[in-house]
Amino acid sequence: MTQEAEVLNALRVIIDPDQGKDIVTLGFVQDLKIGEDGSVSFVLELTTPASPVKEQFVSACEEAVSALPWVTSVFVLLSAQPQKSPTQKSPTQKSPLENQSLGLQQVGDIIAVSSCKGGVGKSTIAVNLAHTLAAMGSKVGLFDADIYGPSLPTLVRVEDTTVYQQDELIVPLEHHGIKMMSFGYIPKNPGSEAAIMRGPMVTQVINQLLTGTQWGALDYLVLDMPPGTGDIQLTLTQLVPIAAAVIVTTPQQLSFIDVTKGIQMFDKVKVPTVAVVENMSYFQPTPGGEIYYLFGRGARKQLVELYGFRNSFEIPIVPELAKCCDAGTPLVSEEPDGAVADVFRELAGAVVREISTMRHAGVPKPAVSYSPGRGIVLTLPDGTEHELDPVEVRLNCRGAHSVDEFSGERLISRDDVPLDIYPMRIAAMGNYAVTIQWSHDHPASIYPYDQLMAMAA
Repeated sequence: MTQEAEVLNALRVIIDPDQGKDIVTLGFVQDLKIGEDGSVSFVLELTTPASPVKEQFVSACEEAVSALPWVTSVFVLLSAQPQKSPTQKSPTQKSPLENQSLGLQQVGDIIAVSSCKGGVGKSTIAVNLAHTLAAMGSKVGLFDADIYGPSLPTLVRVEDTTVYQQDELIVPLEHHGIKMMSFGYIPKNPGSEAAIMRGPMVTQVINQLLTGTQWGALDYLVLDMPPGTGDIQLTLTQLVPIAAAVIVTTPQQLSFIDVTKGIQMFDKVKVPTVAVVENMSYFQPTPGGEIYYLFGRGARKQLVELYGFRNSFEIPIVPELAKCCDAGTPLVSEEPDGAVADVFRELAGAVVREISTMRHAGVPKPAVSYSPGRGIVLTLPDGTEHELDPVEVRLNCRGAHSVDEFSGERLISRDDVPLDIYPMRIAAMGNYAVTIQWSHDHPASIYPYDQLMAMAA
């Protein structure tokens, strides 16, 4: 066996947790060089510069190769595969946006941060997420899509807010290397500070600002979506290919009701929701002290149980966060070693992993179907099939029509479910659940794959 083969064999024990394959098979190991003195060097080419496990990869590579008896030194150079922009077209292919998409030609993945309800801190989450991604090594842009109430100029203060055009494109502002654009930066006519516009004009302004800004080469463009599920939100989802959505909520029941509408909207336009953030989740006056749930609790848990989200996070009520927002400085930049910054790093890492998995390997999901005589058939990714009784599946619905949202008490019994009930329609709901429309008079139910697999066990 050659020395090169020995090195590659040693590296095959290192598995990418997102794709479940070793880094050699995935083609991460490039430009392998072996010196006469036993030195080994190679490029570790990851799927994204913001990979949350890049440091672990480097350490594991150095340890695995150094274990070979003839190796004297190991040098690993980190790199990232060049991402093809979703909006980039080939020379012979016409973009549906024609020249309007010129500013997005080099933009990689677009991440929408949405809430559907105002006042939950969505813009705060978007700003800190963008700065966290940048701190992890990515090239990041941040677009404030709220025309009626733009927040970016307040949350991020820059000295020079002059907006001008260059080569027919708007030059974005910058803060800590992040490129930013907001309607709040556009000069207004005296006496008309408020944006008083009808829907078609608003969508036209968003189109111009988003696609007409010279974003340059970006790994991620974070969209701070306006609240709601109307024309503006639909325009954005149709205007650009959004890779993933992050939903922001608060513990109150009213916020939970509204946020489910946003999740369903994204699902209808084929945008996967990859994470849920519950802002203002609790208040802890002293570290390690008693926790107070000032606005109640349970909304995040309900979303996880109902939709099967794997990535959910809590942001506590922190006075420093409000102070930083008022001062125009993101908390993750002001206190990079703080507890809140740790949560944002976990959030950013989860979003990066989900996008990378969907882009390179897809999300392995069970298949759910109905077969008369067999019932609901759950087919796992490995081909294993499980048969579920429709009556039992209906009884295990976790929706508000089946379980009291406040007490958790089940509202239906076996006597309430007809024995001949069957699914009229089964459809995927995002990445982690399916929705079932039943034969009898009953609203559609949502079942996370994990719940169905637990029933089959």
